Amino acid sequence: MYEWAYFIWLIPSVTLHEVSHGYVANLFGDSTAKDQHRLSLNPLRHVDLFGTILLPGLLIISGLPAFGYAKPVPVNIGRLRNPRKQEIWVALAGPAVNVGLSAVGFGLCEYAIHVSKSYNQLLIFAALGLVNLVLAVFNLVPIPPLDGSAVISRFLPVRSLPSYYRLRQRAMPFLFLFIILDFTFFHVGTNLLPDLENWWLSLLSR
Repeated sequence: MYEWAYFIWLIPSVTLHEVSHGYVANLFGDSTAKDQHRLSLNPLRHVDLFGTILLPGLLIISGLPAFGYAKPVPVNIGRLRNPRKQEIWVALAGPAVNVGLSAVGFGLCEYAIHVSKSYNQLLIFAALGLVNLVLAVFNLVPIPPLDGSAVISRFLPVRSLPSYYRLRQRAMPFLFLFIILDFTFFHVGTNLLPDLENWWLSLLSR
């Protein structure tokens, strides 16, 4: 009944996720995203037809946790003042924003339970919290091209970094092929996201 709420919250959530990458990169000396006008909060600059609309829609219809992605904000690692150290902070900015938004959703759920006593509000605010919980955890997985894979580059020798960065840029189709095969055949970790959602909901006061 409230599947639409996941879509409503997903668009600003992935927008803020991507903008945060560019914003932190700009703080560290890389103005690429700013120069290309990608620090805008206008969702139309960031929405990806497949990643922001079709993919989460298919997941919700299939009864799977809803997640998605926006068009990546361009970051030029070489323009950072200290690339080896600051790259990680740029990558973690997106999941950190999602963790913050999930906490906001949690607080609003508590408000719906104790103050407004509105079950409808509870469902809508829970969608905000759960969408961002899934976005944060999924993006922290250290597999290219996800944000968590930036940790790997910290331990690679400098001569291997150009090849690794090219791999990260081209890895998205392979990642989703793996996800599809895993959900269909292998079922490795497929209960992780539903279990996290249940854990998040169990923390709410009753």
